Amino acid sequence: MAVLELRNVTFKYQLAKENILEDISFSIEKGEFVALVGKNGVGKTTLCSIMRGLIPTFHTGTMSGQVLLNGSDISEMSMGDIALHIGFVFQNPFVQVSGVKQTVFEEIAYGLENLGVERSEIIRRVDEMLNQLNINHLRFKHPMQLSGGQSQRVALASVLVMDPEILIIDEPTSQLDPQGTEEVFETIRLLKDRKKTIILVEHKIDWVAEYADRIIVIDQKQIVKDAPAQAVFSDPMLLSTGNNLPQVALLALKLMKSGKAVFDEIPTTLEDAYQQLKGRVR
Repeated sequence: MAVLELRNVTFKYQLAKENILEDISFSIEKGEFVALVGKNGVGKTTLCSIMRGLIPTFHTGTMSGQVLLNGSDISEMSMGDIALHIGFVFQNPFVQVSGVKQTVFEEIAYGLENLGVERSEIIRRVDEMLNQLNINHLRFKHPMQLSGGQSQRVALASVLVMDPEILIIDEPTSQLDPQGTEEVFETIRLLKDRKKTIILVEHKIDWVAEYADRIIVIDQKQIVKDAPAQAVFSDPMLLSTGNNLPQVALLALKLMKSGKAVFDEIPTTLEDAYQQLKGRVR
C-alpha cells in the first residue's frame, strides 16, 4: 500500500479566478525519493501544502479529491496526527524558527518538548541528529545567527528529530549559494541513505538528477510526466515545459548531434556519462 496517495485533486484559492491544480493523481511508496518539477507558479508549493494537510485547513479555497495517508483520508485526521507522519521543511528556513529558543540544541528539541517526550530521550535524539547532520559545532549558537545553509540544516534537523515517516522539502536551496546548496544536499543524501520517503521541490536540476528516483513534472495545472529520473531528465520534452535538462544531458545531446559520441541512453549525471564514454569518444 502507498504511504501517500492523491486521487483526482483539484484546488482553487479563495480569491483566484482559476484552479491552480486540476485532477492531480499519484501515489508514493515507502522509501521513494520523488521530485516535483515545474516552472515557477505551476503549483508545486500548493501541492506540498495539500499533501501536508495545510490546504484547505490554513490556506482556504475550494478543493476536491482525496489525499490518503497510509490509506486514511487526511481530511479526517487532526493536524497533530498528520505531523507525526509527515515532516514539512519550508522554502524559507527562518519560517520554522520558533523564536523562543536561545541555542540550536534547544531549537531542535522544541518539537519533542511539545510532544512531552522524556528529557533523557530528547537529549539522546537531539545529540544523534546533531551528529548525523554534521552540525554539532552549531549546538550552542543562536538560531538567528546562522548562515542560510546552516539554518536550512537546522530546520531539517528540527523536523527529522521527530522521526516522520514522510519528509516534504520545498525548495530548500532557493536562497542559498553553492556552498549552502552542497551542505543541504549532503543532508538530503543522508536521508536517502536512511531510506526515508522524500518528496522534494527543487529547481537545481543537476542536483535533483543525482538523488531523485522518480520525477513528477507539473505544467498547465496538471501532471504531464511521471517517470524514473533518467527517463525524464533525458527527454528534451522537459524543455518545452519551461524546465531545464541536466548539463550532462544537454552536452550528450550536442555530442550525439555532432557525431562525436554515441550513447546507449542519454546520461543525466556525471557518473552515467563517465561510464558510457569510456573508450567511446571519437
